[in-house]
Amino acid sequence: MNIPHKPVLLEEVKEVFKECKDGYIVDCTVGYGGHSEALLEQNRDVKLICCDQDKEAIEFSKKRLAKFCDRVIFENARFSTVVKKHEYLPIRGILADIGVSSLQLDKKERGFGFFSPTLDMRMNPNSSLSASEVVNGYSLEELEEIFREYGQMRDYKRAAKLVVENRPFKSAKELAEAFKKIGGKPKIHPATLPFQAIRIEVNDELGELSELLESIYSSKLENCLVAIISFHSLEDRIVKKTFKFWAENCRCMPGVMKCECGNNHSIGKVVTKKPIVPSKEELKLNPRSRSSKMRVFKIDER
Repeated sequence: MNIPHKPVLLEEVKEVFKECKDGYIVDCTVGYGGHSEALLEQNRDVKLICCDQDKEAIEFSKKRLAKFCDRVIFENARFSTVVKKHEYLPIRGILADIGVSSLQLDKKERGFGFFSPTLDMRMNPNSSLSASEVVNGYSLEELEEIFREYGQMRDYKRAAKLVVENRPFKSAKELAEAFKKIGGKPKIHPATLPFQAIRIEVNDELGELSELLESIYSSKLENCLVAIISFHSLEDRIVKKTFKFWAENCRCMPGVMKCECGNNHSIGKVVTKKPIVPSKEELKLNPRSRSSKMRVFKIDER
């Protein structure tokens, strides 16, 4: 098969899960199947649940992982739902590579890239909300909010005004050209942050991540490693805060002189005090990995 995608932090992911000897690992965002294939080859007595809301990704990975067909369950679904659905199985690992995949970025017709002839950005092509609706239909105030919150842009007001005054936009290429008027940091395309903001809004990416983490917590998993790879600070902040909460024994309100909650609420420990980031070698081979960070949590027996 022609496999153009290089999975980020591949060796680091293999290292995290190398001690998984049985049960299942859930790959919440299978994409091109790079992480899944490596884990199936390394962990020979482990089975995988491979999930993706993008049907094209599922079909590609089914072909790539055909030789492991007796060890793989495929799920064409939102990743926030997959753990709860299979919580009855002995899940020993969960991997989520959050954000847009190379499969989606590389296909111009999907509308994610700066030169795309469409304006779509839906990870699930059957979803109702597309980038076109956001760009051409949202009010000035709504655009300001997503550029400020999801794009973390200083010039969010200017960006929103530019969109409103120049719409309708029919393609991502046309929109990216318009954002050049704003300028930005050297070596970073001016459309990077506003495109990120629009994509997050279209796919409810932060909501999906929060729902996934909540489903893991409420599923009462035991002896399970959770590894989340994020690509921007908003995602990483959610993961870091959640893992810290999971590790805390005391859940009393700040200022309480004596613990009243039982002091036994921890479900495990944070494995990575600092996030794992790509090596210099990986950055040279795969520039798309530059903003990736992986945090790992170990759920104990309960």
